[in-house]
Amino acid sequence: MAEITAELVAVERLLWTGKATMVTAETTEGEIGVLPGHEPMVGQLAENGVVTIHPVDGDRKVAAVQGGFLSVTQDKITVLAEWAQWSDEVDDKALEADAESGSDQDKSRADAARRAVRRSER
Repeated sequence: MAEITAELVAVERLLWTGKATMVTAETTEGEIGVLPGHEPMVGQLAENGVVTIHPVDGDRKVAAVQGGFLSVTQDKITVLAEWAQWSDEVDDKALEADAESGSDQDKSRADAARRAVRRSER
């Protein structure tokens, strides 16, 4: 099966780098799936989206993201997010607190985290 180097980077940390068979990301234009050999492109990530990475080895990885860009070149897929959190890192109590927060940013992140958890359970 074909593979491509992929990485998910947030402002605060590098979440993942390695070889993948596919990456999907929610952009402002809709959800896009990127396979090896995809045409080079740049897309803007949705404000409270989900990114799924299908590593060559291991289970798929699902992350909630907020803002940023998706860059696809001939040999690499890079997801640069303003904020990102793996679905398996989501804390239910913190999620509820964020959802009930007065902050629009916290509510948006809680929404993205909920969606990432749901997607990871499929």
